[in-house]
Amino acid sequence: MTRPLRVLVACECSGTVRDAFAALGHDAWSCDLKADERGSNRHMIASVLDVIAHPEIYGVFDLLAVMHPPCTRLCNSGVRWLDKPAKNPIADLTPAQAAAWPNMNDAEKLALTWSKLDEGAALFDACLNSYIPHVAVENPVMHKHAKARIRFDGVAPFFVQPWHFGTDEAGPDNEKKRTGFWCKGLPPLQRTGILDGTTARDSVHKASPGKNRATERSRFFPGMASAIADQWSRHVMAGLMDPARAA
Repeated sequence: MTRPLRVLVACECSGTVRDAFAALGHDAWSCDLKADERGSNRHMIASVLDVIAHPEIYGVFDLLAVMHPPCTRLCNSGVRWLDKPAKNPIADLTPAQAAAWPNMNDAEKLALTWSKLDEGAALFDACLNSYIPHVAVENPVMHKHAKARIRFDGVAPFFVQPWHFGTDEAGPDNEKKRTGFWCKGLPPLQRTGILDGTTARDSVHKASPGKNRATERSRFFPGMASAIADQWSRHVMAGLMDPARAA
């Protein structure tokens, strides 16, 4: 075994993916604007943009996994609000912006919505094109306006379902949630489960309304987290041992 990898799991406060890498012996860290739910000392309350922009402060990483970027404006599901503003505050506003939303006119709401699209695309682009050689950015299917704002340089997404990594129909992985990854220097995930999807639950899409709905819908799945940590760390380590094998 070569040296442990230094891994950054960004936009995660649950610790699920970070701890999957740590369980394999890697130097894994998470960062988010929220505190870590598990109280881990392997978590930084910081923007991923700051962490990757300042390796002299935060150190150099071998692998970056951006698991829940605040980029709801990039998704096909929200494209309708780019032409006609939503009645209620959109999901990724600051508290001050959300409070001001009811008093804005349509033009102001649209301008703010498009600015959030620009912010989300800039974050996605900065992560995908960072100095880190192995990157995965998770996001649902994107609309054309988002794609036009990001430098993909040939990177195409692949999509998986949580149940692809499940072994128990009653377990937490037997869910429907189409998850996309845009990867640099990392291969598509291979299925590790035995389920066929016919009994998969739809809890994510049917989550009850409420202030915690977005957080609950973005929670990651343990089987997929284990597959990510195992498959991607083995790929990167193989390249460290034999650069000719690195993709």
